[in-house]
Amino acid sequence: MAKYLVIVESPAKAKTIKRYLGPNYMVKASMGHVIDLPKSQLGVDVEHDFEPKYITIRGKGPVLKELKTAAKKATKIFLAADPDREGEAIAWHLARALGVDETTECRVVFNEITKDAIKESFKHPRKINHDLVDAQQARRILDRLVGYGMSPLLWKKVKKGLSAGRVQSVAVKMIIDREREINAFDPEEYWTIKLDLNHDGETFETSFYGKDGKKMELKSEEDAQSVLDTIDDTFKVIDVTRKERKRNASLPFTTSSLQQDAARKLNFRAKKTMMLAQQLYEGIDLGKKEGTVGLITYMRTDSTRISDLAKTEAKEYIESTFGEEYVALQKQKEKKSANTQDAHEAIRPTSALRDPASLKPYLSRDQLRLYKLIWERLIASQMAPAVLDTVKIDVESNGMIFRANGSTVKFPGFMKVYIESKDDDIEDTNQEKEGLLPPLEVDDTVTFETIEPKQHFTQPPPRYTEARLVRAMEELGIGRPSTYAPTLDTIQRRGYVVLEEKKFLPTELGELVIEMIDEYFNDFITVQFTADMETLLDSIEHKEVEWTEVVAPIYRSFEKRLKRAEEEIEKIEVKDEPAGIDCEVCGSPMVIKMGRYGKFMACSNFPNCTNTKPVQVEIGVPCPNCKDGQIVERRSKKGRLFYGCSNYPECEFVSWDKPVAKPCPVCDSLMVEKKIKDGVKYQCTNCTHTEVHQQEED
Repeated sequence: MAKYLVIVESPAKAKTIKRYLGPNYMVKASMGHVIDLPKSQLGVDVEHDFEPKYITIRGKGPVLKELKTAAKKATKIFLAADPDREGEAIAWHLARALGVDETTECRVVFNEITKDAIKESFKHPRKINHDLVDAQQARRILDRLVGYGMSPLLWKKVKKGLSAGRVQSVAVKMIIDREREINAFDPEEYWTIKLDLNHDGETFETSFYGKDGKKMELKSEEDAQSVLDTIDDTFKVIDVTRKERKRNASLPFTTSSLQQDAARKLNFRAKKTMMLAQQLYEGIDLGKKEGTVGLITYMRTDSTRISDLAKTEAKEYIESTFGEEYVALQKQKEKKSANTQDAHEAIRPTSALRDPASLKPYLSRDQLRLYKLIWERLIASQMAPAVLDTVKIDVESNGMIFRANGSTVKFPGFMKVYIESKDDDIEDTNQEKEGLLPPLEVDDTVTFETIEPKQHFTQPPPRYTEARLVRAMEELGIGRPSTYAPTLDTIQRRGYVVLEEKKFLPTELGELVIEMIDEYFNDFITVQFTADMETLLDSIEHKEVEWTEVVAPIYRSFEKRLKRAEEEIEKIEVKDEPAGIDCEVCGSPMVIKMGRYGKFMACSNFPNCTNTKPVQVEIGVPCPNCKDGQIVERRSKKGRLFYGCSNYPECEFVSWDKPVAKPCPVCDSLMVEKKIKDGVKYQCTNCTHTEVHQQEED
């Protein structure tokens, strides 16, 4: 019979750990929290030091009963929940429920689920860290006080089912504020001039830089024309600057950077990234030879630090695969912000020697893609910098200066393995264009070939993508690594925002709710308050302040505002927009409502009539199939945008790619739009004809 009981959070983790501990250990799963504040009431005694009233979570009774039975048979209980505040709180709740002596060394933590890490952690159990517990308890109680104050107010004044929260409300407000910036943006005209020059038969591209040695902006067509009127057909080289530039690899992943890069490179939502990372962390069955093994370290972290063992293994792989010259000689400086908690490592493979190809038979397609991303980032972070040969050439005609930049890779370094992606609107202004320039020297003469003046307008700030919003939340100190994905999921489920073409748009409901909250609780949904709150929670964790001293002043201020809001706010009626057609089922007017995936039509006679229809947005392209209908935007059950015929179901034409009005000039068939790096590509659905349409540079 097993002498020791080990309690972890998930069955997958229990299965993996059991293999490493042997017959003397029984490993059980708590399935996350078993104890929490009640859902049906506030559960916090605000008059007596905010004493929480914890109860067994509904549905967790059988789990707790099973754990109590197992605990009676064990001579020692180890609590091995996740190594963070939530995990510490789970361990504390379990200790109280199972009668574990909290003064004993009953807590076991590990950053990775591997044989060595598990065995080492059980050699060094510790006491429950009550400072960590207090920090979690302060956050939980504050969120409960704010949420249970604001949410019923929204139910009474707006509509049932709404919620407000300390972090989610700030995220929605950021999206709304960005939309207002975009709407208020006043574009300004500017011009560029691209000039193709020739030297000894080699053509190269230059762009207008300035006049008489100084940079000059072209703000109008007159400015551009003035340049065109001044230059001659020949130019003289006035400056050639050659440099060797080093480019360093990105540091290993944090939760935030993993979610961002998985969104950009793999098109994964934050929620999906964390779900897959959890599976890789808890353990994957690698067959008879290795059994179930945790493949990555703990996935909720804001540290970029990695262990010496990980560095040694990465170096070994790099040397054997690429050669000694590819190993980094200098240690990269780890990024640390004021909010960074360095309790555990960056997200990395548990073994750098376990390359993605070796895991292909055991992982799902998406698990393998995420693992490959994590593995490549770790390996690249330990590789030598890339070395680029760069050249800048200035040419001049009658005082007008045009500039060409170019670069070639002299030594690829880490770029052999991985290059960090950037958001679609962000360009590295220091990055030279790839390619060689002619071997020019000062005073050489080059001749004019073609010239292209082009009008542009400044662009408004971009809408938030999931990656961009996560990055902004991290930079501003809003939330912790564990809260990014749940926050993004919640604000969409509540209908406060929608994702359209991977960008967040606020809904009318979201604007209505935030406007009301902003008027009465503005101090509580500012970026500064939310960031300061995280700092205060860190102070509790570091034993610098008691948790009740943090909660009390915030709640007293909130309570006053809540009373004022309840007295002053009139009930807000959310009016549905008329659709302009009648329901074909009952004849009542149809109205436009906002759902999780955007607008849809519903019968105004709901709940007596539950008829709904999609809102048809025409794109100005006739259906190539039936010739009678129009191509309209549609949404799949998962919210993905696709295109179909307005005559559906009579006509079943569908396309994931957006059709374009222009027919193929070769075969007259339908052309569709595909996004590429520098713009869009029109591609024929019948033959091989393609056309590239470049976007203007912002």
